[in-house]
Amino acid sequence: MLVDVRPLRVGAFRRLWAAGLVTGLGAQLTAVVVPLQLYGFTGSSAYVGLAGLVGFVPMAAAALWGGALADVRDRRRVLLVTTVGIGVTSALLWAQDRANLRSVGVLLVLVGVQQALFGANAAVGRAVVPRLVPAGSLAAANALQSTVALSAGIAGPLLAGALLPVVGARTLYLADAVAVGATVWAVWRLPPLPPLDDAGQRRVGIREIADGFRFVAGRRVLLLVYCADFAALFLGLPTALFPQLAQETFRPSDIGVLYAALSAGGVLAGLCSGAFTHVGRHGIAVAVSVGVWGLAVAGFGVSGSLVAAAGWLALAGAALLVLGVFRRTVLQAAVPDGMRGRLQGIDTVVAAGGPRLGDLAHGVAGAAVGAGWAVTGGGLLTVAAAVVLLVLLRR
Repeated sequence: MLVDVRPLRVGAFRRLWAAGLVTGLGAQLTAVVVPLQLYGFTGSSAYVGLAGLVGFVPMAAAALWGGALADVRDRRRVLLVTTVGIGVTSALLWAQDRANLRSVGVLLVLVGVQQALFGANAAVGRAVVPRLVPAGSLAAANALQSTVALSAGIAGPLLAGALLPVVGARTLYLADAVAVGATVWAVWRLPPLPPLDDAGQRRVGIREIADGFRFVAGRRVLLLVYCADFAALFLGLPTALFPQLAQETFRPSDIGVLYAALSAGGVLAGLCSGAFTHVGRHGIAVAVSVGVWGLAVAGFGVSGSLVAAAGWLALAGAALLVLGVFRRTVLQAAVPDGMRGRLQGIDTVVAAGGPRLGDLAHGVAGAAVGAGWAVTGGGLLTVAAAVVLLVLLRR
């Protein structure tokens, strides 16, 4: 019932996992400082929102390209180049602050470049894991990585909030750049991971990326898994309504609890990964996770107290982690090695695009019918999507 640590017996994965905790904390420092600097330069939240769009477009394009590159080149080398690039971009963020440029344009360009590198790096990194751990440990490996990411998502902003008034923004940028060094070291220690076929003779272009989409379209289980993840994140992720709920239902100061409860539920589920990583029916696990997520979100929508709301959000966060674990496991295990990078690139786009489109949909619905109704309605629609998935995945 406790955390499933079987993948940590593999030295290469253990080094990547441990380095991911350090690098994840550093990345969260930058994620906090950039919007604060943008707002400080302009006095407008519109530029903060623009940064999200500026980051998403290159990230999506680079994830697709990086995934295709991972299928025709040595994955260790591609992962090393993108990881070093992320560190260099953090160093450039430090340099622009040290030079006191106060330029919105420079900051947005650096954000776009770094997000592009993040997208390519994520696609390649997820395609590396199946080459490091046994197939039976893939779910456990994904649970360990997801737990580290969520833990960094909780601890990083808290650390940034505590350090920012003391050391300033430029020191946090520098700390991020240094933290990337842990992952550079871990990737450097990986064995060579060339293509298992003659794919190294091919070039990367639109045709190779399109082959990934055609592969997904021709395999029903993969298409359904992508749809499950998109449905959960588009219909049921209510974070865009947290400020309105904190103002109307709870207290403005409670908004931090809402965000933390969602992540904390995922961390708790990860610490109990031994309870679910041995499940064999991955498609059913995906559908059930979507259903539990939707029910928990619907419960959160009708909560009248902060304690109840935090409880429902913790359950939702746990279901979301389980969904992510089995979604990634299906996409890693149910495809040939020569197609894994491209599918992970598509997955990166879906996982990032669903919440962004969901924020827009929830914001419009919250303004039209009220935050509570919008959250509950989204949760119930997510449950309906889970029922459809169970019907379609019955075989």
